[in-house]
Amino acid sequence: MDFLPINIRISGEARILIVGGGKVATHKATILSRFTSSATVIAPEVSDGIKALSFHWEEREFSETDLEGVTLLFVCTGNHPLNHHIHSLARQHGILTSVCDSPSECDFTSPAIWRDGDLTISVASDSKDVKRSIRVRNRIKEAIKHDIIQID
Repeated sequence: MDFLPINIRISGEARILIVGGGKVATHKATILSRFTSSATVIAPEVSDGIKALSFHWEEREFSETDLEGVTLLFVCTGNHPLNHHIHSLARQHGILTSVCDSPSECDFTSPAIWRDGDLTISVASDSKDVKRSIRVRNRIKEAIKHDIIQID
């Protein structure tokens, strides 16, 4: 196992940045919006799905100065050389970074998540079998919803 499962506080002073505005960035932003209403998205073009969220967004090219004060960074541009460059800059700034679709460049990954009130269940596969993680998460969710697994 390459990744340690942990929970990170993202309320308060945490600053979250998503670089990219396409399909993958929209997926990450949508998941993230279930946990916070405070994130920034920067991309030359931002999807309508991202624009519909409560996040701040800017349609422009990424600049290294965008990393100032960032706590968590999701890099989702679809341009692998650019993703690698942004990840290198983030390392210099000591920023935890997830380079979407490149687990070898990730400091953290996003598991398959189900949340019900204060209960959060996540299933991860070290990004080796994401579809399996989703299937297992869904089975756990259904077992809890149908009282097959008692959680209280």
